[in-house]
Amino acid sequence: MATITPIPDSDIDFDHGSFDSAAFASQTLSSWHNLAAVIDHTLLKPDATREQVENLCDEAIRYRFACAMVNPVWASTAVGLLSGTGVPVGVVIGFPLGASLPSTLRQEAAALTCLGARELDMVIPVGLLKSGSHQAVENTIRAAASMAHDHGAILKVILETCLLNVEEKLRGAEIAIHSGADFLKTSTGFSIGGATAPDVALLRGVAGGRCGVKASGGIRTLSDARTMLEAGANRLGASASVAIVRELGAD
Repeated sequence: MATITPIPDSDIDFDHGSFDSAAFASQTLSSWHNLAAVIDHTLLKPDATREQVENLCDEAIRYRFACAMVNPVWASTAVGLLSGTGVPVGVVIGFPLGASLPSTLRQEAAALTCLGARELDMVIPVGLLKSGSHQAVENTIRAAASMAHDHGAILKVILETCLLNVEEKLRGAEIAIHSGADFLKTSTGFSIGGATAPDVALLRGVAGGRCGVKASGGIRTLSDARTMLEAGANRLGASASVAIVRELGAD
């Protein structure tokens, strides 16, 4: 069994600017429009139908969510439905296990950005990270990040924090940022746990102002959203997006 070596302070960049979580949360929660603008409206269940994807996109347009997040098989459908609306399509890759080859991730990223996806959410290679294979983790993330950026898309890297200890979370977050991640993301929502305020705060502590932090997994109410924003998230992933913004006054 691999042993995780404690991370020397010199190996983690703590001089990385700042992010005012309290101010961001206050501004975001001041109206449902502001809150909707930071929520990825998500439909990733394996049995999702075309009708459900169409409904997701209709809701994304109506409430002006940050993006409509779908599985790769629905990317072209979502792009067609959202074309000209200003709402981007987000798609997951290497999902939900984080066990894909770098070449597979590059192919997925290339194909999906060519279809019109503008946000890609990939799962970190969890097993490699836990094995201490840090260079392999970096190479995997960089493969997706370079392809995404070359095609005008952003990359969110899912750490699946419920499967990691604190050292692994710190190391994984730093590697992801170094490899080109635009956001650190907590969870897939398909593992043993979702986002927690302590994990969001930890990721924001590493990220500072260098990149975004997305909380996802188990965010179902306005109270949940508030907790994650106040902990340091500046993007949320949720399938209960409509219910959440309606709690803040959306009709």
